Amino acid sequence: MKKLIVLCCLLISSAVISQNAEVVSPDGKLKLNVSVENGKTTYSVTYNNKVMLENSPLGLITNEGNFTENMTFVESTSDKVNKSYNQEKIKQSSIIYEANTLKFTIENADKKQLSIVFQLSNNDIAFRYEIPIWGETMSCVVEKEITGYKFPSSTTTFLSSMMSPMSGFARTTPSYESSYTSDVAMETNTDKNGYVFPGLFRIGNNGWVLLSETGVSSLYNASHLSSYTNGMYSVEYPDVKTNNGFGSVGAQVGLPGMTPWRTITVGETLKPIVETTISYDVVDPLYEASQDYKYGRGSWSWIVWQDASMNYEDQVKYIDLAAAMNFEYILIDAWWDKNIGYDRMKELIQYAKSKGVDVFLWYNSNGIVNDAFQTPKDKMNTSIVRKNEMKWLKEAGVKGLKVDFFGGDKQETMRLYEDILSDANDYGLMIIFHGATLPRGWERMYPNFVGSEAVIASEMLIFTQDARNKESYYASLHPFIRNSVASMEFGGVLLNKFLNKGNTRGQERLTTNMFQLATSVLFQNPLQMFALTPNNLEDTPAYQLDFLRTVPTTWDETVFIDGYPGKHVVLARRHGDKWYIAGVNANKETLKIKVKLPMISAGDELNIYADGEQSKNGVITSKLKKNQEIELTIPTNGGVLIVN
Repeated sequence: MKKLIVLCCLLISSAVISQNAEVVSPDGKLKLNVSVENGKTTYSVTYNNKVMLENSPLGLITNEGNFTENMTFVESTSDKVNKSYNQEKIKQSSIIYEANTLKFTIENADKKQLSIVFQLSNNDIAFRYEIPIWGETMSCVVEKEITGYKFPSSTTTFLSSMMSPMSGFARTTPSYESSYTSDVAMETNTDKNGYVFPGLFRIGNNGWVLLSETGVSSLYNASHLSSYTNGMYSVEYPDVKTNNGFGSVGAQVGLPGMTPWRTITVGETLKPIVETTISYDVVDPLYEASQDYKYGRGSWSWIVWQDASMNYEDQVKYIDLAAAMNFEYILIDAWWDKNIGYDRMKELIQYAKSKGVDVFLWYNSNGIVNDAFQTPKDKMNTSIVRKNEMKWLKEAGVKGLKVDFFGGDKQETMRLYEDILSDANDYGLMIIFHGATLPRGWERMYPNFVGSEAVIASEMLIFTQDARNKESYYASLHPFIRNSVASMEFGGVLLNKFLNKGNTRGQERLTTNMFQLATSVLFQNPLQMFALTPNNLEDTPAYQLDFLRTVPTTWDETVFIDGYPGKHVVLARRHGDKWYIAGVNANKETLKIKVKLPMISAGDELNIYADGEQSKNGVITSKLKKNQEIELTIPTNGGVLIVN
């Protein structure tokens, strides 16, 4: 009995006194160690005993206390998370999330405590800071976060710069529309504005790491990565100059409170990076859907025909296009209020309904933080006007809004995003954000959220030669980075040879039709506004149009097949019992690869849509070999599609 008491005391002692703690993933491969040494809190990460992150700092600075130095260990506790949920709007519809947790509590010199909660699933880490009530102190301002990411020296990076505040069109930046550098040394990441989430890192021959954040709501600001400084990257809060200098840089937090989740996805291969659902695993819906929202595809005149198309007659043509393509929606963009008017818009909506097509309308988000002049303006940024407008929209039969021109990640702006979403749900309206920040778990948090741009999207293919030159390069990056952590409203599938209304010269598209069709599967978003034009009904091969008439926009499963960011990608998505395999090639030469399709049974028939000579005959049918392997030939700037 005496020995048993001693043993129990030793176990309690090790849990409470030790200044080091470790948490391991359910499969035992992913490990995180956290410790307090010399008054500072750090963590490190290994996968299969290979270092993925070296000792990196943790801590917050608030107006009520500093939690970055002179810290002491208080206690650590462990637990497990077992969670299953369904989510129709993301890359997988049914998810089982299992994780081991560690709550590591520290206190500063003033005896104020702070906890860091870690959750480790097999390839993902999510962690956040949890702030208790400090005596009678019930609120604080988090001014700075020193969370860092120190990678081994062999690491190369795939990053997109944070845009300078109050620059670009009508001073609307930052809007997450910068180019990427690929496979470059960390020492070259010196942009003074830092880098947006998500960021991808190749850890030499050890594997891959994807960094992001999730769970950002009105209760906090969004953040980004710093430039590479003193051997590592740090979490940075928004630039004070955004929103025309209005609004605090940190977060106003009621106690007890918490930060958003920092996420780290780790793998020896790219498969866990592409397939991760961590953005959604650690968040929950913030309100119930007011109705069942219907996802699907839409037509969109502005992308190719631009502002001049914002008239009643051209919108009728695009409604007819949507109807001919079995699309569910039409998006009517800026200037509709001036050029069509509210009364005639009701007529147009009724015409669309008669064709089986529902309507999305465009809005300017603001009237106070930048110089964006397109209308409708001053309708979304204040609650009274916004609710009156949404009441009219519901009565008119509108199904959703595309809200544009935000710029900035301050808590003020996060509140605006949430207010628009919450009010829109009350009126049965879906929301797309454009000229906006990265969605951070929003597909799950907000039931009527159906996508954000936050990428160099299709409009830049119209505007710049550089985007046209790099179209396949960017497309080969998105499944590994931007589209890995959130839905991406790209607005693509351009089938005009020349990206303008005349379609005879200027703005020449450099990618093939099959490349464009492949992106309809490759780019994940529950509502896809495709860039087709009415003339495509006559000048595009029928089998290609037929594919777009039935391609789904929601997926039950996503499987990474092959690829390397910036070079090529092949992935498979399942809708119901049908698999769609899509690939694009950004290499300067034709790509010939053999890939396994383990999700399809040997002997099953495949419908292959391919570029080159084969495509002249439309769709090729073939049976999958016994080894479930198929050889793909994809020309540069080309694509491939396989439907089972």
